[in-house]
Amino acid sequence: MSGSNLSLLLHLYYCLCCLSFGNAFDTITSSTPINDSQALVSNNGIFRLGFFSLSSSTDHRYVGIWYNNRGALEESVIWIANRNKPLKDDSGVFMVSDDGNLVVSDGQNQTLWSSNVRNPRGVNVSAQILDTGNLVLKANGNTVWESFWEPLNVFVPMMRLSTNVRTGEKVELTSWKSSSDPSTGSFTSGLQPLAIPENFVWNNTKPYWRSGPWNGHSFTGIPNMNSFVLDGLSLVNDNQGTFYLTLAFFNSSYLSYAYLDPQGITRQRFWDDEKGNWTTYDSPAATECALYGKCGAFGICNSQKPSICSCMKGFKPNNIDEWNSGNWTHGCTRINPLRCHRVNNTDSEPDDNEYGFLKLERIKVPDFAEWSEHLENECKNRCLNNCSCIAYAFDAGIGCMSWSKDLIDIQKFSYGGLDLYIRLPRSELDKKNITVAIIITVVIGTTIIIVVSLIFLLRWMNKDRDRTGRRVYVKFEELAMFEDNGKETKLHQLPLFKFDELATATIDFNPSNKLGQGGFGPVYRGKLLDGKEIAVKRLSSVSGQGFEEFANEVLVISKLQHRNLVRLLGCCIEREEKMLVYEYMPNKSLDAFLFDSTKRKLLDWKNRFNIIKGISRGLLYLQQDSRLRIIHRDLKASNILLDEEMNPKISDFGMARIFGGNENQANTRRIVGTYGYMAPEYVLRGHFSEKSDVFSYGVLLLEIVSGRRNTSFYNNEHFFNLLGYAWKLWIEDNILALADTELVSKQCCHQEILRCIHVGLLCVQEHANNRPSMSMVISMLNSEIIDLLSPTQPAFTAAFYGESLPNNTWSINDVTITNIASR
Repeated sequence: MSGSNLSLLLHLYYCLCCLSFGNAFDTITSSTPINDSQALVSNNGIFRLGFFSLSSSTDHRYVGIWYNNRGALEESVIWIANRNKPLKDDSGVFMVSDDGNLVVSDGQNQTLWSSNVRNPRGVNVSAQILDTGNLVLKANGNTVWESFWEPLNVFVPMMRLSTNVRTGEKVELTSWKSSSDPSTGSFTSGLQPLAIPENFVWNNTKPYWRSGPWNGHSFTGIPNMNSFVLDGLSLVNDNQGTFYLTLAFFNSSYLSYAYLDPQGITRQRFWDDEKGNWTTYDSPAATECALYGKCGAFGICNSQKPSICSCMKGFKPNNIDEWNSGNWTHGCTRINPLRCHRVNNTDSEPDDNEYGFLKLERIKVPDFAEWSEHLENECKNRCLNNCSCIAYAFDAGIGCMSWSKDLIDIQKFSYGGLDLYIRLPRSELDKKNITVAIIITVVIGTTIIIVVSLIFLLRWMNKDRDRTGRRVYVKFEELAMFEDNGKETKLHQLPLFKFDELATATIDFNPSNKLGQGGFGPVYRGKLLDGKEIAVKRLSSVSGQGFEEFANEVLVISKLQHRNLVRLLGCCIEREEKMLVYEYMPNKSLDAFLFDSTKRKLLDWKNRFNIIKGISRGLLYLQQDSRLRIIHRDLKASNILLDEEMNPKISDFGMARIFGGNENQANTRRIVGTYGYMAPEYVLRGHFSEKSDVFSYGVLLLEIVSGRRNTSFYNNEHFFNLLGYAWKLWIEDNILALADTELVSKQCCHQEILRCIHVGLLCVQEHANNRPSMSMVISMLNSEIIDLLSPTQPAFTAAFYGESLPNNTWSINDVTITNIASR
């Protein structure tokens, strides 16, 4: 055999070996162990499994799983096999042993760690690292062990913490001994099998922190836990005695996890792509009041007060000297003990006239609650008629909770929590009622004076305001009043949200919840306390849009209801803040799919055609079928939101204008909108009409069919924009070439695609009178109009014919402008 042939065979053999290894890069078997210099990487490269050392102890080697290429190992490690028995050198091996277990062994073949599965023998035993970070051991295709079953201190998406109330089996987190030592620490975290599930942290065997009861969507003792709720935290009962706490994100590309630190505090980290590092957020357990039983029995902890512990009304410290010195652990006792009388020598019952309940608001309810299915009034009466019941609480997601023992671990929140009702003698309650009556009288009197003063002040201010005939102002007991040319609209029914409510829903406008950024300002994802998901648009202080656009959007969209328009849920005007609250659209905006080379593949022709028709129906409603005739003036891909079924909804009405019954056209010196979508008569002369939105729709239609931005041809020597390219293909009778290759390659629906392009070209014609109405557009799309007119040359295609436009006339970004000069 010649030398060249031998070399060729050796090269082919090497390639085959590489290919074989490449097919198993995330899997090991009994014949493919890994040593200290090797590693497994999950399918999409998210997680890595291999040998590592921490920067603080380079002489110790561990086998573990960490986020691949995501910062320091101390922050990215999620699981370690041999946490308590580190290797002393680089001689270690991680493999599937002869008995079918995963093992870590050293150079002397001593086993330092094993999965310890009973009899997992089989002809086909393998272990695979998944993109969830879970290491799964399978025998004959059946899962016999997972690393998620033996977690360390990290709770990642798709992991399940569990407890079985029948067998006592648990899957819990266990802290590191210190930030530099991953061996087993003092703290564990998991579910406590109580009547109502709660999450606990224990210091060895003593309770250290608890979450409060689960109400179906959150833990009531964590008022700002929405960060975890937004990330998909849920608690499931499998009806076999096992409760599971699971975590699943709405966005798999968003890297975040919770972890139990060596001090017993649960924190959250998320990966910041822009900064290239992990950002850590404290949990509510980081406060002193969160420590279990901080103020003892019948004591309330309030971190907002100088002395954080106080006794409930009707109670006094058990040891006044210790209490005053700051040792509150002995708690409080009743000033007047409860007295019950015997009925038939069997039941202990109270005198209904002797006792009542004191309401404590925004409370983390005590430990050891007893649960029943009673309604709220039944819950109160049941407790009132049972002298051993010393307190009760009710939550629609939980039911009736009552307490008959000492009330332990009570915390007062500034928001959130539940109302707790404490049994007290009526003599104690009457004192409070007299005080409350005095306070109410003073408050009402003061309020009346303030209101009358405000009314006179507003009248005086309004006389000197807004000589242009257009104004926005706030009126008592109404959200706002907006006047336009003497036509007044009152918005009585639009809900007002409090700033604290929206801050809680968005985790203080956490960057991890940011959905996008527009000319108005950032938009955040949020979740209200009732579990409803929302999108919050927050007016930026540096935005070119001001209160006029804000009020305009409130006015316009609050009057509209259509399946293809986004729904406004309410607004917030507080603390110099102006925010709009919308229904949440899980698939975000159309541009996120349309102009992304990967996501665009999810938009098949059926989806795209449905989006095209949905937008046309929404525009027709605005122009013809709603109570108001509305010109949107900023229709573009980023203002089309997609719901869970990819149905389109038109959004962002800050630039919209309402037309009167006899108006067909309006003029303005203030050009607003996005270049590339604005009609020529609007850009050049400030004229806008329904046909202006038709033009924008035509641009959007061509973008949907082609998968390209109108401005993607900027500085192209042949085409000024997508319209110019489309017109060239039209006159060359090659218009199908405009369509996205993903669509054309399917060899279907070509006639619908051609018809849509034809309609799009009719919509973007130079002269407004030549463009069809939206009702005609819908008829053409539905093939109700068979013979379509030939389009004339689109606007803004002069570059293709050798003409020129002034330099720097156009802004090619997708940010809405509010003046002729770009921002």
